[in-house]
Amino acid sequence: MRTERGWRRVYATGWVVSAGITLVAFRMWQLHLHEVEQRAEEAERTRDEVAGRRAVEERLRIARELHDSLTHSISVVQVQAGVAVHLARKRGEEVSPALLAIAEAGADAARELRATLGVLRSHDEDDGSGLDRLPDLMGRTRSAGLPASVTVTGTPRPLPRDVDQAAYRIVQEALTNVTRHAGQASATVHLCYGPDALTVQVDDDGTAASQTAAPQTAAPGLGLIGMRERVSSLGGLLQAGPRQSGGFRVRAELPLRASS
Repeated sequence: MRTERGWRRVYATGWVVSAGITLVAFRMWQLHLHEVEQRAEEAERTRDEVAGRRAVEERLRIARELHDSLTHSISVVQVQAGVAVHLARKRGEEVSPALLAIAEAGADAARELRATLGVLRSHDEDDGSGLDRLPDLMGRTRSAGLPASVTVTGTPRPLPRDVDQAAYRIVQEALTNVTRHAGQASATVHLCYGPDALTVQVDDDGTAASQTAAPQTAAPGLGLIGMRERVSSLGGLLQAGPRQSGGFRVRAELPLRASS
């Protein structure tokens, strides 16, 4: 009887010791797992910080390059155009629309460059462009000799900032391509406000073949390539190509999201 009780005590003690060892081992495993997770989070945080610093450094480098390479050239265009306008008026001559368009384009380019440099030097992606500037853009386009009109369907309403900016830039780039590559042409801009998307469409009746080649001759990131990147970043769809009736069409569907 005593031997049996002794064995029971031994078994009970063994179970208690085993359970204690198991509990300690489990706790040590939890602490080890927590330490591993902390190290992983710290490593990820460090990688994000390094990537963030590199991105900021790259933005500043691009800003310096743009400032050094473009500011002087744009200033020269502005000054020369201003002098030409002044001399023409001083001689009592009529200033040509093309010269006035150059002067306006130079001033607009200077404003755009300042806004872009400001964006690159900050963390704000808003460069100040939007469809509220569309009337001025259309005015400059007509001054440059391209007949252009705008039609709006649906109910205009405030747009998310990135959609508003992308819509303006798409119209701006499409009209620029028409001016440069379509020859004698006219253009129409159509904005359609739908329940879930804004559709931007720019049509012209010029020579489509030269416009199709434009992305190959333009600098990387500009022209149709740049438009496609803007639309893709918003989850939208871009269609660009010759029309069956002649000319060229750029059509972008930009999904609308609730403004934050």
